[in-house]
Amino acid sequence: MFDVLTIAAITDELRQTVLDGRIQKIGLVDPLTFAAEIYAHGRRRALIASADPQRSRVLLAETLPSFDPNLITPFGLLLRKHVRGGFLIGIEQPPLERVVRLSIAKRAIPHNVEATATVTDETDEPDDDETDIWAAEGVKRVDLSIEVMGRHSNLILVDEDGLIMDSAKRVTTSMSRVRPVQPKREFVPPPPVDKPDPRRVTSASLAPLLQAQAEKVKLSDVLVRSMRGISPQTAREIAFRATGETSTRALDVAPDQVRDVAAHTRAMFEPLLTGTWDPHTYERDDVVVAFSALPLHHLDATAEGKAWSSMSQAAAQMAEEPVADMPQTHAQRRAQLTAIIDAEAGKISTRLASLEQQFAKAEDVDDLRTAGEMIYAYLWQIEPGQTLLDVDDLRIPLDPALSAKENAQAYFDKYRRSQRAGEHLPARIAEAEQDLAYLQQLRVQVAQADSFAALESLRAELYEWDSFEQEKSGKRQPKPKSDTGKRGPVLIDADGNAIHVGRSGKENDHVTFTVAGPDDTWLHARGVPGSHVIVKWRNPQDEDPEDTIEMAAALAGWYSGARDSGSVEVDVAKRRHVRKIKGGGPGMVTYRNERTILVKPQDESAVGKAMPGASGNPG
Repeated sequence: MFDVLTIAAITDELRQTVLDGRIQKIGLVDPLTFAAEIYAHGRRRALIASADPQRSRVLLAETLPSFDPNLITPFGLLLRKHVRGGFLIGIEQPPLERVVRLSIAKRAIPHNVEATATVTDETDEPDDDETDIWAAEGVKRVDLSIEVMGRHSNLILVDEDGLIMDSAKRVTTSMSRVRPVQPKREFVPPPPVDKPDPRRVTSASLAPLLQAQAEKVKLSDVLVRSMRGISPQTAREIAFRATGETSTRALDVAPDQVRDVAAHTRAMFEPLLTGTWDPHTYERDDVVVAFSALPLHHLDATAEGKAWSSMSQAAAQMAEEPVADMPQTHAQRRAQLTAIIDAEAGKISTRLASLEQQFAKAEDVDDLRTAGEMIYAYLWQIEPGQTLLDVDDLRIPLDPALSAKENAQAYFDKYRRSQRAGEHLPARIAEAEQDLAYLQQLRVQVAQADSFAALESLRAELYEWDSFEQEKSGKRQPKPKSDTGKRGPVLIDADGNAIHVGRSGKENDHVTFTVAGPDDTWLHARGVPGSHVIVKWRNPQDEDPEDTIEMAAALAGWYSGARDSGSVEVDVAKRRHVRKIKGGGPGMVTYRNERTILVKPQDESAVGKAMPGASGNPG
């Protein structure tokens, strides 16, 4: 993402490659995007900047994108007049801002001076003879502020007097009283954020922030809200480097980890001074899901990292990815959605492993209390500055900076925190397992989706799921329209019994808890993610027809993760024995009083042929 660190890396790249270069061509790609060809150090490069709220960006490319010749705007005309033919004399990033400010100087050519080579020549390299025009007529300077700030992004052209000439997006006073952006108004930079500087954070300043949080607030969220210039992606990386997981809660951060959080925060921003960037992209199933100016270790387990020689190259990999509403093949749509699901599942798997590890260590919590008690018992023996208490076959580390009583109290504090954390671990483990099971179900349904509408319905379901946050996917996409309550395919046998199949989590809920009655039959492949299948009996009986149940079970096997198996175990239960899981994702249930049958997976056409007199309809 184009956060403060990415912008800083690109700013350094621009200084090294195009500073003092001549802007030979410039034009609009779309109303909110311009591109400029810059000749510097013997070669041409293309600068691309966009204020598109969905794909705001600034980067260098090897070639110019196509301009739109029919697109004429006041801002575009001013760029051609005041920027084309000028020299890029300044490139800066205001501290911890997602802004690149370009300073362009252009020599003025009066009507009564005939130049042998004009500055608007778009094909030739700069001519040394033009220096006479510089000396004769002086220089006019403009600044171009490229603000890559999501929905607040803009491109603003400013004259020598600090007045706005025009912008890609005009902002009226009714739209923003704080910072209107209109021609002839004084240019005002984005208002600074009154938050601590992450480059100077210490454990002493960070600890009170963490201790003041509510129980469920994550460390990464605290970092984003409490400090300047920290993006969600950077915050997750800091949390992972300091604690081993991205979802660590603020109150669970131990005192020694607070020091690590502060140290890793400073380390992430150190390249602002050193310029030692290491651009990376991260892919899942050949789809780029994230890019960064520095390696993101929290993605190593779930995505394939690739290093790039420049920040622009890395950013371009994501920028070139098609957005959700652009024409794509069905396979591309499926791959993108699968990548998002896998990213979520990877994070939850990492969190689950960490929780299980914590739970395994919880049995040792009494050792902390014992250590505190032993220190109190031997207060008389402990000398100031002592680092170890060795007594009764116990070796208890001591902090030499603390007194004996303070060391004992520190162990008791750790004991109480660990005890409290241990009480919540089983519920948090169950929650993570439940979330992972839902994503596994959704992944199977995406793999089996056979139409654009089906994929969009599943994507909408994921985006509406309570445990999913859009920024976690690594790329922002328009929220899809929900397809609430859609019914899956229906197969009706010769006796008028209807077999309903849910092909998404919401459809599973619908067929099970809306279509089916208490005495209808519910089926699901045993031990694997998949669809709910319901047999809605025309006349419920004590002994329902076994051949219809077997055909419904064949469909349950087909719409499951075991579709390619020769045989599948399918659980069969009365609908009244099926219950939703509280807080679970769509289609997540528990059931009892089931029996299990073994069937061969079959689709609707095969099942219909095996059921004399059966008919199908879309429901």
